[in-house]
Order: sequence, then structure tokens, then C-alpha cells
Amino acid sequence: MAWKKWLKPSTVAFAREARRTPGFSLFDWLHGYVYARWPYLYIGIGTGEHRLARLCGPLVRWLARLFPPRPAGDTSRVTFADTYHGKVVPLAAATQLVTVNEEINLSNLEQVIPYARARDIVLRSPDHIVALECPCRAARPEPCLPLDVCLIVGEPFASFIAEHHPRRSRWTTQAEAVEILQAEHERGHVHHAFFKDAMLGRFYAICNCCACCCGAMQAHRHGTPMLASSGYVSRVDTGACVGCATCTGFCQFGALSVEDGVVVVDAAACMGCGVCVSRCTQGALSLVRDPARGEPLEILNLPQVVNLREVQNEPRRILGDR
Repeated sequence: MAWKKWLKPSTVAFAREARRTPGFSLFDWLHGYVYARWPYLYIGIGTGEHRLARLCGPLVRWLARLFPPRPAGDTSRVTFADTYHGKVVPLAAATQLVTVNEEINLSNLEQVIPYARARDIVLRSPDHIVALECPCRAARPEPCLPLDVCLIVGEPFASFIAEHHPRRSRWTTQAEAVEILQAEHERGHVHHAFFKDAMLGRFYAICNCCACCCGAMQAHRHGTPMLASSGYVSRVDTGACVGCATCTGFCQFGALSVEDGVVVVDAAACMGCGVCVSRCTQGALSLVRDPARGEPLEILNLPQVVNLREVQNEPRRILGDR
């Protein structure tokens, strides 16, 4: 078709994948295109940092009314968080996501991604990874550095970002992606696997987030539950804790405090990221599973993946049920 010559190859690939995605409408594709094509404007307005945020305020409030808060126990109503959310993943789980060597197609992950929409894990060419300058950090007047810490994973997303944002992104190897994750972990930042309805309703990126810059963490603090627990919670060995409070300064969720010379964990606030564990020089902190918080996103350990490997005995390709 003649119109294709006016479009970048990655845009055509995104449209082609959208057509293959059940229930994905033209509006969804346009939304996804705008989000991925102009993420700095999109996120800048969303965080209130962009100068257009004031002009767009009435529109944002109108859109918010389309996704009102969901009453406790009501699973039928779709909220904003259902359309755009992140799953907290400790360093080991984040590393698994950027070192997958098989194509993966998994759905029905309610226990892992507890949202009504955007919860599939579909990895096409999972070794295609792009490091993008974080739109949240870039929007802030004094951002945390470095900026290029958002990892776009798999196709058609990686090529789209690389082709449309050549000055703010770069291709990385899987080994380089792991180095970025490790460096961000050392800085005390939290890894989030992000899902969005307009991004084909599935996982597309790992963001390395800090409470001072991250728009999702900001929204979460103000009552929009955009982040899901890792499935773990931090536990204190009171016999080993010396009350030095080093860990409290690194908790991005404000879940740690010192009382009577011992660290105390606010279990309701703890998201199980594991940053505090690596910061404790006494070995007094650890992550423990909490079944009430859902299943961890440890992709190589998901039952769907393990069972398929056993049944198919085909290590190069993993296909979940659709």
C-alpha cells in the first residue's frame, strides 16, 4: 500500500501486531502509538510537570471520571490502574525478564498480575532490548541520574522506541541490560515490570524507579493502586538488627522505621522489592513469601512455563494457551 512508505517500519510492525491481538481496537492502537511516539509529553502531562498539564487538567479530570475508584470487593469495574500498572520485581526476577532466550506467550496470569486488563506476557525476540531515557526522570527539574534506565523489552516495542527516539535510546545486549539493573539496584531503585492496555495489553518494559521521580509511585502514594506487590514482604531478624537505620533511608515505599532500637516493617506499605535486604550490613532483613500478595513474576518459575517445558520438551520456544 502507498501509505506504508510514509510510515517507519517499526510503526508498520506495531500495527501488524495490533491486528493480531484479539480485542485490540483502532482507538487502542492510536493510543499506543501516541504513548510510545511521544512518551515525554504523555508522561510529563501525567506527572503534572509539563507546561501543558494545566491546560490538560480538565481533560485529565474528565478521563479520571471514566475510571472511578473501584469499591473494595468489586472486580467488575475497570479502573485506571487496570489499564496501566507495574509489578514490583526484585533484582533476580528482573534479571530473568531480560535474559529470556525463548519466545513466550502467557495469559491468564491473574495471580501474578492482579488487574482486570493488561496482564499478558508475550515476548517476541526477547533479546531485543533498548535502554530509553526515563520519561519520568526527564520530566523532573532535578532528576535522578543516569537517565537511560528504562528497558524496553521485545518486539514490536524495542524497534519502535529505537527508531522513533534515536537520540534518547540505544540498543543494549542482555548482559548490558543486567548491568543496568544491578547498577540501579545499588542506587536503591526499584524494578517494575510495566504493563499497559495500549501497548497490546501486555508487558513491554522494566523501569527502574525512585520515589522522587517515578510517576507511577507518585500515583500509588496518592491512592491510585498502579503497583502490585512482588509477592514478598520484608522480615526483620530482631536478634541481628542493630537499629542503625541504614535501610530506612533506602526504602522507596516508606515501609521501614526504627522503634526501640529495632527496625519495624509496615507490612501494608512494603512492596517486597528487596532493596532494604541488600543494604543491611547485619543480614537482619530478608524477603519472605506472602501468599496473600499474589504470585511473584519469576518468569522461569511460572507453572505455565515449567509445565510447557516438561510437556513439549522444546527449550527454544514456549507458547502459553490463548
